[in-house]
Amino acid sequence: MQRKAEIERKSKETQIKVSLNIDGSGKTKIKTPIGFLDHMLELFAFHGYFDLDLSVTGDTHIDIHHTNEDIGIVLGKAFKKALGEEKAGIKRFGHAYAPMEATVGLCVVDISGRGYFKLNVEGQTSGNPDAEGYKLSHFEHFMESFAHNLGATLVFNLENPSNDLHTNLETMFKSLGLALDQATKIDPRRQGQVPSTKGIID
Repeated sequence: MQRKAEIERKSKETQIKVSLNIDGSGKTKIKTPIGFLDHMLELFAFHGYFDLDLSVTGDTHIDIHHTNEDIGIVLGKAFKKALGEEKAGIKRFGHAYAPMEATVGLCVVDISGRGYFKLNVEGQTSGNPDAEGYKLSHFEHFMESFAHNLGATLVFNLENPSNDLHTNLETMFKSLGLALDQATKIDPRRQGQVPSTKGIID
């Protein structure tokens, strides 16, 4: 059985509709007012083999903060719903590296039921702090929202960062897709059991 979820969220700031299939093939249909984020989410879904249909409107005439954050919230909720209340049978943990030239992004995932996000940057960059209007702080807000609403620990290491922020962010979105694909996989050795010695993930 494929693990799917559909969520629609409306507020005075954003209107978001998402359809997710965790057991997909990486097909995407993504349209948000943040073009750079569209590109990053396409990479994330493609490398994670997640089918993702995402439609968003938001108050980006003010700034992209609300829309960026709310997409993270809704996407996290969609993964949580698709995985089911008990998260039975999943591997739970995942990690992956994604290099681009000398820059390497590492993501470590634990679907523990508790949201936590941390970014460690190893090295210095003096390059462009902006990638087509998207900043590192936007990435951090997005991932914090995603982690808390999925109920997962997400730790990123960015090694030898590029002077090009686009490169840095691309390595991290790709590594997230790869690591989350691992963590959400069904482990036949679990035989449907909850992957925790407590017997629950909450």
